[in-house]
Amino acid sequence: MSESQFLLPDVGEGLTEAEIVAWKVAPGDPVAVNQVIVEIETAKSLVELPSPFEGTVTELLVTEGQTVEVGTPIFTVADGGDATPSAPVGEAEQIEADAAATVSHEADEPKQGAVLVGYGAAGHGASRRRRASHPGTASIPVAFSGSIAPAAPAPAAAAHPAPPAAAPAAAATPVGGPVIAKPPIRKLAKDLGVDLSVVTPTGPIGDVTRDDVLREASQATVFRNIQTPEWPDDREDRIPVKGVRKAIATAMASSAFSAPHVSLFVDVDATRTMEFVKRLKNSADFGGVKVSPLLIMAKAIIWAVRRNPTVNSSWTDEEIIVRHYVNLGIAAATPRGLIVPNIKEAQSMTLLELAKALEQLTLTARDGKTPPTDMAGGTITITNIGVFGMDTGTPILNPGEVGIVALGTIKQKPWVVDGEVRPRYVTTLGASFDHRVVDGDVASRFLADVASIIEEPALLLD
Repeated sequence: MSESQFLLPDVGEGLTEAEIVAWKVAPGDPVAVNQVIVEIETAKSLVELPSPFEGTVTELLVTEGQTVEVGTPIFTVADGGDATPSAPVGEAEQIEADAAATVSHEADEPKQGAVLVGYGAAGHGASRRRRASHPGTASIPVAFSGSIAPAAPAPAAAAHPAPPAAAPAAAATPVGGPVIAKPPIRKLAKDLGVDLSVVTPTGPIGDVTRDDVLREASQATVFRNIQTPEWPDDREDRIPVKGVRKAIATAMASSAFSAPHVSLFVDVDATRTMEFVKRLKNSADFGGVKVSPLLIMAKAIIWAVRRNPTVNSSWTDEEIIVRHYVNLGIAAATPRGLIVPNIKEAQSMTLLELAKALEQLTLTARDGKTPPTDMAGGTITITNIGVFGMDTGTPILNPGEVGIVALGTIKQKPWVVDGEVRPRYVTTLGASFDHRVVDGDVASRFLADVASIIEEPALLLD
């Protein structure tokens, strides 16, 4: 029997450290290749690390909440099945002593595992054991692919049997019974503060779906908005500046104090955009695809970039790089902070392809699963502050870009049309530019072009 160490890998973009968020295994657990072992938070996103080894976990070398550098041993695996699990991780001094003792044995070099690229190969259907939170409580095994697997016979007599697959959703999960939900759904519920036990499941086997969680979260939000929350007992909270929050602070400060920002605003009659969105929602081609004014805004920016390519540039002190492609960034507010993933080669997409890409980007960001590669290489960004009820703002440029556009809320206002005051859907567009690259006339023409598409989406047909 030999033992292998798992070293924290660089999951992309030259990251140097990561925080251990949650262990998915414990000492003594069997693991398979590509089984998710640990959840880490880098400066850019939340990432699940798969195991390159098969065997039995013998020791967890770092604790949850600890930040470690790339290359640090974080757990060990014995390739035999008879390894005796080590005691749980203790004090930091003991961890360092154990790690040093392991590294000092040059003769026992760790086995070379599979190459890690973030999530591991999806083709392996290895399942992982879910430990019950309380003794005697049966757990529901969940396959690595996310599908619900049949429950193994539990030794405890009080275990709840798994509901039959053909049972109606309304009757599959009785009140007070076990909650059936896939791991991503459970994490979404945790991030949104939703108690799964009070959610009405609508899944085909009585499982809680994403829509069920979001519906419960929206209802809870409405309720909270009409309630006055109690002041907490603690007089203040102290939140460590690390991970995504630290990266946001560094990037925004660097952008604000290195690029001279200039901002422009324009009010736009978006009535025809709202009518166009409604027609798309009723179109058979867009069936099942989320359509919103953000889709038209994205297409408008791509169209305007083609006419004003300077806004799709970057500044390097030695030269200005004008890009003739659009990696369209979408600023996304997630439970772990602001991230800006981008849609690669957006200029080549049809309206339907762009709608699907926006939907996938949003779902991935909401789950905290956006890989670092999706946040690299952006060329211009949209921030949709209208979803928060804001009319407009002065957004800070995403580092490496020279243009960002803010879409404000769209609501009915009195508007003069052909000399008459009529109710129209009106929005305000705001945009910031790097004045080292983008002059006022170029910025104005670009924003006017975006506004013209929001006013008349038919211009996209030219």
